[in-house]
Amino acid sequence: MAEIAYGVADPETLGSLSGLELLRRMAARELPAAPIAEPMNFLLVEVEHGKAVFEGRPTPQLLNPLGSVHGGWALTLIDSAAGCAVHTILPAGTGYTTIETKVNFTRAIRPDGEPVRCIGTIVNAGRRIATAEARLVAADGTLLAHGTSTLMILPPKG
Repeated sequence: MAEIAYGVADPETLGSLSGLELLRRMAARELPAAPIAEPMNFLLVEVEHGKAVFEGRPTPQLLNPLGSVHGGWALTLIDSAAGCAVHTILPAGTGYTTIETKVNFTRAIRPDGEPVRCIGTIVNAGRRIATAEARLVAADGTLLAHGTSTLMILPPKG
């Protein structure tokens, strides 16, 4: 498997590709993964119109002081998957930012390095506000957490 590059695409690339094209190139490792993906140990692995899937590996480096995987890790995965699901429908040069993310934790996440998947899908997209949901599941399909995000769509600068 090729080594994963982390970084931010150049402004010209960001401004010339639709959200779906950009994310497809990131998932294919033709563009770098977001810098946050490296310390958080997750990657975008699948993308289609209205949907984004991340895979993460919960390891001991993600533990809270009580010895379980920190809830912020799951929240970050859910926020990323929901946001990227919305990004898939945006035209070139259009951005977004999270207004709010709410998460419900349903099971403890074990720091065993076994992969988990976070599937984000659009619930509704208006001109300025979109909502999306995401589900974090273990390899066997067990629901670990689920949540919703509200996002503001940012028109191209100019």
